[in-house]
Amino acid sequence: MSQENVETLRRGLEAFNRSDVEAALEVLDAEVEWYPAVQRMLGERTVYRGHEGVRDMFRNMDEVYLEFRIEDAEFRDLGDRVVATCRIRARGRQSGAESDTPFGYLFDFRNGKVVRVRAFLDPKEALEAAGLRK
Repeated sequence: MSQENVETLRRGLEAFNRSDVEAALEVLDAEVEWYPAVQRMLGERTVYRGHEGVRDMFRNMDEVYLEFRIEDAEFRDLGDRVVATCRIRARGRQSGAESDTPFGYLFDFRNGKVVRVRAFLDPKEALEAAGLRK
């Protein structure tokens, strides 16, 4: 089942990168919890809950970013968890400023769907959260 989880994430990532919210939601459980990294870094305890919460997250990102892509993703299959290390390439909507940032995600699965997403500004933190070292 775990390799199927990696393939599920690949499909979700492709949908995310083409801003196809509904296709991205297909890989997420209806009760998903998504913990973004930036808000946590600012000391906010933001979590997007369920499909409507993820839709809100996409809307919020669209207000801030003209472009936002996840690239160079590498996955570590841990059974009912998958760690992804990647790069986020983005361009601000108002400033036009571009960024290229290393990033990490920890995905928890149940019954073939993502039930929790935790994002990390440092990929090492994602690996550590999964109990791994680089």
